[in-house]
Amino acid sequence: MAVQDRVDAAQSRFAGDADSRRRHGLLARLAGFALATVALPVAALAQDAVPTNVRLPFSIGTVEVIQLALFVGVTGAAMLSAIMLIRERGRTAAENIEFRSRVAELDAALQRAEALLNLKDRRILVWSGEGGKPELVGAIELPGVPEDRATFMAFGRWLAPGSAAALERAIAALRDERQPFDLAIETTRGMPLEAQGRVAAGHVAVRFLSLSQERRDHAELQIQHRRLEADHASLTGLIDALPMPAWLRAADGRLSWVNAAYAAAVEAPDGVAAVRESREFLGTAAREQVAHAHLSQRVLSQNLSTVIGGDRRVFAVTDYAGEDGSAGLACDVSEIETVRAQYERTVRSHADTLDRLSTAVAIFDANQKLLFFNQAFQKLWELDHGFLGSRPDHTLLLDRLRSQGKLAEQPEWRRWKENLLAVYRAIEPQEHLWHLPDGRTLRVVANPQPDGGVTWLYENLTEKISLESRYNTIVRVQGVTLDNLAEGVAVFGSDGRVRLSNPAFSALWGMPPDLVQPGTHISVIRAACDGLARVSPWGMMAAAATGFDEERRDGEGQVELNDGTVLRYALVHLPNGQMMATFIDVTDSVNVERMLKDKNEALERADQLKNDFIQHVSYELRSPLTNIIGFAELLAQEVTGPLNPRQRDYVDHIATSSAQLDTIVDDILDLATIDAGVMELDIAEVPVERTVRAAADLVAERLREHGIALAVDLSAAPASFHADENRVRQILFNVLSNAANYAPEGSTVRLAVAGDEGGVSFSVHDDGPGIPADVLDGIFRRFEPHPNGGRRRGAGLGLSIVKSFVELHGGRVSIDSGEGLGTTVVCRFPLAPAGFRAAAE
Repeated sequence: MAVQDRVDAAQSRFAGDADSRRRHGLLARLAGFALATVALPVAALAQDAVPTNVRLPFSIGTVEVIQLALFVGVTGAAMLSAIMLIRERGRTAAENIEFRSRVAELDAALQRAEALLNLKDRRILVWSGEGGKPELVGAIELPGVPEDRATFMAFGRWLAPGSAAALERAIAALRDERQPFDLAIETTRGMPLEAQGRVAAGHVAVRFLSLSQERRDHAELQIQHRRLEADHASLTGLIDALPMPAWLRAADGRLSWVNAAYAAAVEAPDGVAAVRESREFLGTAAREQVAHAHLSQRVLSQNLSTVIGGDRRVFAVTDYAGEDGSAGLACDVSEIETVRAQYERTVRSHADTLDRLSTAVAIFDANQKLLFFNQAFQKLWELDHGFLGSRPDHTLLLDRLRSQGKLAEQPEWRRWKENLLAVYRAIEPQEHLWHLPDGRTLRVVANPQPDGGVTWLYENLTEKISLESRYNTIVRVQGVTLDNLAEGVAVFGSDGRVRLSNPAFSALWGMPPDLVQPGTHISVIRAACDGLARVSPWGMMAAAATGFDEERRDGEGQVELNDGTVLRYALVHLPNGQMMATFIDVTDSVNVERMLKDKNEALERADQLKNDFIQHVSYELRSPLTNIIGFAELLAQEVTGPLNPRQRDYVDHIATSSAQLDTIVDDILDLATIDAGVMELDIAEVPVERTVRAAADLVAERLREHGIALAVDLSAAPASFHADENRVRQILFNVLSNAANYAPEGSTVRLAVAGDEGGVSFSVHDDGPGIPADVLDGIFRRFEPHPNGGRRRGAGLGLSIVKSFVELHGGRVSIDSGEGLGTTVVCRFPLAPAGFRAAAE
């Protein structure tokens, strides 16, 4: 643009020179006329000055003088104009030569400028006036950069939203306030450009440049920097708006930033600035606990308590430690903990209530594991309490009942079982009738729960069906059979009067036979029987017989008379508004049930006492055992003096026995923790190969001692899975130790790892004598060692711990063995425990 301005200036100058020449010619002509005008009076004066008495040698008339004057004037003017014109033409010719040279130079500069403007790596927008349309020159050959002017001016179509907004703001400031700018922008396809805005000589120009690799990297860094600044501002604003305290700490542990919730929690009078200097949200002990945890892990997620506003509250603290500091966030979970405690109390209360029902109740979780059962359930199926307490799955429970002959044989057992267990995938409740081999009939109701579990109710309908059958017989034979029944039966009409009854009814309640006659109102019977029972049910029976409820429901219950007799009664509503009441003497069964409950409670207390004793002894053994191990190591190092060979053997034996005892104590403590329900798994990604090698190193010495080789097959193993690495290593150590104990000398123990979509399986096989069938059922029982040819007799906890830890991960353990066939122990883990998988999603 500067070159074009220079060309325009030269042309203006040339036009000015032509005007000057015209002015010089006019001046020359005016000068000639002025000279002629002056010559005329001079000639006249010259003639007048000649005296009359003087005669000139020649005669000059007036006309001749005028002609002479005019001639002299014209000649002088012509000569003067010619001189001036010659001089002006010379000067004009010189200026024309200079002008042509200057125009040539300007034309070359203009061509160079146009060549530079039309380069393929830049494009320029130029505004010449205040409100005119901009001129677009140049080109940029990059993907996503439009060529036509209209599309190019619509920056939002081909620039990233943030870059388009920033460019429009910069252009507005450039045109309105004359503020130059240098801006790195980014296209929608991720290509960086540089935009430069400048103001010069009344023109506003914005230049777009494609960048070299180095400048492109710099522009990308600028764009990333702007993004990071925007993200940082957004995140900081979000965290500051959260109602949860959040903080940042420098590398020295001092607070560098806190949000408003943090300042409000510590009641800082001057806001955030005061918090940085003095006040801490967590107490000293909690901060030390966080710092200690960061020594072994970057992320701490734990519930910690602190005092807020004079009240102690519980916060779920998540603290991340980086290289240059740490960041933390605390969520108040006090109400959640309160609700959880109330929920646990409610569950225990419901369990106590269900345990007192006569209806058998069993609750299974989503994995078909038995969660709860009441005493009526155990009594119904006569199963061992230890088996039920091991949380068997539903399939195993059904197979056990079938093997013991307590379920009727089905034509297709497998299909019948699958149809029954399909309720775990259903929404609506299901109801079944089971006819047991011993003649009992059960009404089985399966009620699915929202969490995937199912509540099973087993109602014994044997007595009810029997009573209905007897009632029909009474109707058919006109009540003859009722007189011979042991149960007391009375039928009341809709008006509350007796329709029929049997002698047993009168005998059970001790009423005169003439009192219970057809037509007697139920209020008369109630008046006679209320004083015979400790808690009389006759008020409820009278209401049921004479009520006008739209829905009449049957009922049953139990009443104890003053003489100690216990009667079980049932109320059955009959057609036409009638009601039948049956009574049966269950004194003996109630006494037996009470005796069994007392015995069961005594057994539970004894079992709890045993667990408490084992746990107490285990903890009490820890301190002296640690001292024994320490002194044995001190003697082995010969700090107090040299040892003879026999003493060294004794010290080694003490160290070995102490280590073995320490392992047993650890196993007992682990089992006690699992039984208490407080065992927590540290779920993380577990590298399979590293874990297997670590477990193999732990048993390498024992294998070498007996010349046993260990073959590890990881060809089908996954790279990793999610579990507690320490517990997985402990499981593999126990299984390999068990295999090394039974494997013959010189044989090979094989460890194979395989993975599929369902999980990971660890299989350990030894060529030992195998496990007999009678021993295999109790192989996982605690404190029941089975030597069976093994080299060492342990405490009987190894496989029990293996089973407990594997099931704690949501897996299962199976053993394939037979006499003379060796033993294969398979531990199968899911790829990720159920709780860990739900949290990740």
